[in-house]
Amino acid sequence: MPLKLPDRLPAIDLLKDENIFVIDTSRATRQDIRPLKLVVLNLMPIKITTETDLIRVLSNSPLQLEVSFMKIKSHTSKNTPIEHMKAFYRDFELMRNEKYDGMIITGAPVEHLDFEDVTYWDEMTDIFTWARTHVTSTLYICWAAQAGLYYYYGIPKYPLEEKMFGIFPQKPLYPRMPIFRGFDDLFQMPHSRHTEVRRADIEACPDLTIIAESEESGVSVVMAREGREFFITGHSEYSPRTLDTEYKRDLGKGLPIKVPRHYYPNDDPSQPPIVSWRAHATLLFTNWLNYYVYQETPYDIEAIH
Repeated sequence: MPLKLPDRLPAIDLLKDENIFVIDTSRATRQDIRPLKLVVLNLMPIKITTETDLIRVLSNSPLQLEVSFMKIKSHTSKNTPIEHMKAFYRDFELMRNEKYDGMIITGAPVEHLDFEDVTYWDEMTDIFTWARTHVTSTLYICWAAQAGLYYYYGIPKYPLEEKMFGIFPQKPLYPRMPIFRGFDDLFQMPHSRHTEVRRADIEACPDLTIIAESEESGVSVVMAREGREFFITGHSEYSPRTLDTEYKRDLGKGLPIKVPRHYYPNDDPSQPPIVSWRAHATLLFTNWLNYYVYQETPYDIEAIH
């Protein structure tokens, strides 16, 4: 089944060029199916890129998905046209009384700040509290994963001596878990962050389970509440060129950035990157949708609690 997306969302045309099947709202209303309702809180600066990345990895599910986009009222995006925000995003306050089968909260370029110093932290914590009673299962990605672990469980973040930047092999620690169904013994995951959470802190919390990690990049996936919360420290959703764009952007700004590891052939940025994570990224999101959203959410969405 395709994803049901708002009419005129730019990702529709971009992904049709990749032979990914999506339909707009007008066509979806003619299908007599109860779609899964997903909401994305998109905190990334360039909204359209992140929308497209997430829709790409969600698109291989046999389920019909209705995707909505949430924004926080206390922050104005500087890198996305205001017309796009008005057309496709709604403030959390307008969505507060709605319930969703699944939610994705993205990373944000604020990891250099203490959580309480983020200008929209109060609204974020309000959304975190709301998600526990209005969403069946939530994926927290990168900064959102660190923020969620801190808010719910008191897990601190730590600055890294240098940016964790590249593609790193991850090991599933519980390979029989449904989230890893169909996975190989190792899978690749992009990382792009200046901070980390540490295994010892997470292990000290009985409500958390580390389910995947890397010798190089550390903890990568943490599960809580039997799959109602997943905290992913990397960016499985990244497109092939995202790290390349980040690397060349930082070089252009004169920032101290190293070549992303395990990304370019022979670490040569003049060569096209090697895509080694796409299949497992798609499988990760598909398994989440199937086993932790579709098979757990009630048919009557109002029964979510």
